[in-house]
Amino acid sequence: MQYKANTPDEYIAAIPEERQPIMTELRKIIKKNLPEGFSEEISYGMIGYVVPHSMYPEGYHCDPKLPLPFMNIASQKNFIAVYHSGIYAKKELMDWFVGEYPKHMKTKLDMGKSCIRFKKIDQIPLDLIGELAAKMSVQEWIEIYETNVKKK
Repeated sequence: MQYKANTPDEYIAAIPEERQPIMTELRKIIKKNLPEGFSEEISYGMIGYVVPHSMYPEGYHCDPKLPLPFMNIASQKNFIAVYHSGIYAKKELMDWFVGEYPKHMKTKLDMGKSCIRFKKIDQIPLDLIGELAAKMSVQEWIEIYETNVKKK
């Protein structure tokens, strides 16, 4: 689902009230742990963490006017989603996350290529998401993107 919002604060205000506290906490833990250089904005109708044009002027290959996306969080119809492009592009990071998840959660991991879905909003492993956010620097993401994603 996409919400009409121009800022992350507007996005959180627009989502269902019962989801606002967990989205606020998720946003806070990501911002606390993301390496320096990423910037927060509305990206693809979600709260996004991107490599700004000031650091990567080429922008996103699908639309160079957009900054290079890295991570998003969203309130979808039936779940809260964390999208992490680095998990999709770097097998070691995916393996780490899949291995760590059971140490934090009793529920089965519900994950697509880069989307981690949480249907029970009171059961989101915030510390693990914070660790995931901290695992990749802007420079490493740019290098992985240029090597694995942009060339395809």
